[in-house]
Amino acid sequence: MAFLTLTKRFTFEMAHLLPHYEGLCKNIHGHSYKLDVTLSGEPNHDKGTHSEGMIIDFKEFKQIINQSVIDIVDHSLVLNRQTDEILINFMQKQNLKLFLVDYRPTTENFLLDFANKIQGQLPSGITLYQLRLQETEGSLAEWHNSSK
Repeated sequence: MAFLTLTKRFTFEMAHLLPHYEGLCKNIHGHSYKLDVTLSGEPNHDKGTHSEGMIIDFKEFKQIINQSVIDIVDHSLVLNRQTDEILINFMQKQNLKLFLVDYRPTTENFLLDFANKIQGQLPSGITLYQLRLQETEGSLAEWHNSSK
């Protein structure tokens, strides 16, 4: 049995704010994020099938990540649900893309949320192995599957 990993990079734009932060990030601001998603599994050994020799087709890989994460957060403002109602109502009335979360919108918490969303969408036999979220050129966080 060959254990392999497969990684695909996704890029998206997203804004957030960190209330009570002691610095500039207490203001609404955005980043050009890079999300590296690594899956693990065994290549398909079914001779003559479309996916022979693959852990997962990159097309399917991309579709899963786009539907479970990227399409939701790209070009959105991410706010904690407890944020001032005036700001939330303004965003909603203007029909602006808003993503409300139950956590403080930090890079670390995004990774935990993304991992939960992705894991629920993966086909049988494929495991989410690692996530790496780069917020700025010099700042990133990583999530590793603790069961592997």
